[in-house]
Amino acid sequence: MKRTTTFLSLLALSAGLLAQSSVKTERQYLSGRGCDDMVQWDFMCTGGNNSGKWTKIGVPSCWELQGFGTYQYGMKFYGKAFPEGVADEQGLYKYEFELPAEWNGKQIELVFEGSMTDTQVKINGRKAGSMHQGAFYRFIYNVSDRVFFGSKKKNVLEVTVSKESANAGVNLAERRADYWNFGGIFRPVFIVAKPAQNIDRLAIDAKADGNFYADCFLNMAVEGARIHTVITDVKGKKVAENTSDVRTGSDHASINFTVKSPELWTAETPTMYQATFTLLDKAGKTLHVENQKFGFRTIETRESDGLYINGQRVMIKGVNRHSFRPESGRTLSKAKNIEDVLLIKSMNMNAVRLSHYPADPEFFEACDSLGLYVMDELSGWHGKHETINGQKLVKEMITRDVNHPCIIWWSNGNEKAGILNWMVNFINMILRNVRCFIRKATSADMKLCTIVLMEKARTICVCQKYLCRPNSCTGCMMGAMEQDCMIIGK
Repeated sequence: MKRTTTFLSLLALSAGLLAQSSVKTERQYLSGRGCDDMVQWDFMCTGGNNSGKWTKIGVPSCWELQGFGTYQYGMKFYGKAFPEGVADEQGLYKYEFELPAEWNGKQIELVFEGSMTDTQVKINGRKAGSMHQGAFYRFIYNVSDRVFFGSKKKNVLEVTVSKESANAGVNLAERRADYWNFGGIFRPVFIVAKPAQNIDRLAIDAKADGNFYADCFLNMAVEGARIHTVITDVKGKKVAENTSDVRTGSDHASINFTVKSPELWTAETPTMYQATFTLLDKAGKTLHVENQKFGFRTIETRESDGLYINGQRVMIKGVNRHSFRPESGRTLSKAKNIEDVLLIKSMNMNAVRLSHYPADPEFFEACDSLGLYVMDELSGWHGKHETINGQKLVKEMITRDVNHPCIIWWSNGNEKAGILNWMVNFINMILRNVRCFIRKATSADMKLCTIVLMEKARTICVCQKYLCRPNSCTGCMMGAMEQDCMIIGK
């Protein structure tokens, strides 16, 4: 009888664990996770070395480092959007995979962390979505209605990557640069499974005084829904919790409560916390659970004084950093990203500027956990992105990176003030509609502007002189140059 009871208890426990895991976000990699963990896909390059035949290639990778295509340095074609003689080969990829049967009925997303550069995707013969233009950004397709589940039928993923972009702005901003231009799916590819009703994205603003603010957006409005938030420290101990209502008829919840005497995040004391967000329906049933790491810190600039973090004046000592290794190009790994952070810190530096594009997620995670202040930068090398495509890239950069405590500046691009010309309209759109993009873009009590601009003299303009009001932002003036503020209140 005792054995039977024990067996039934174990069965009940297993069922409970399965039920719990089903409400969490799950991930299945289709590629490897980096240059030291590639997965072989079918591949054909249309030009250059080893072209015109189907073979295999490791993914993620830059195809030149795998023996395909043509090595090309960007400066030869500087300032020309569509020059003659440029290496414009394409890479054709194909990969078959299975999805768990228990994922049937979930929201299924196909995620690319980075692909150079124009990328067209088909799943089971159907377009996954519109072509993505821009190399250094995470882009996502909802393929819930395009995939098969279980082992009876495999899914076929087909990807066409063009080394050159059909978009002039992308070429001028990313390809006509003083660095190597590679081609390929150079960052990981994976599938994300979420419950049908889920938390779409989060933006956390946790201050040094313990005030915890978060914007929580759902993938759809859920009548009577609530968000239960639990904050735990590095040892897993619960330090605070809160339950907030999702606004009636809305897909958004504003979460605001206080954590008593939190340990603060700085480059010298990189203390991290975790927030667990649980989406509850009207009856209190758990629909989705999402975790997010973060740190408590307050960033302030004082006019004619300097930068203050958590009330302490900070002297910035940093370096520019490319995502690059000679043996793997722009395809890195978790270990190599950690190596770079440790190298920078070993030189007694406390900051890094990501020139000239957003880094791998693992690099930000290393900066969070090891302690390094980061300037996250929109891609641009003298050239600028065009308005429509540039809006998408800004959104992709900020929504992916916004919760990293290491990021204390955002840069609109490298060196050329003209890179910001297309931003004017987008700034107002952000302030009106996309509060979550930039942590806390507008509020009733207003926030001081904090922006970073890169201009021809390579100087940094940090403006915190004027108040930003909803739907508008006072200009930041540096000499004769005047630009609208973009990032505020972080």
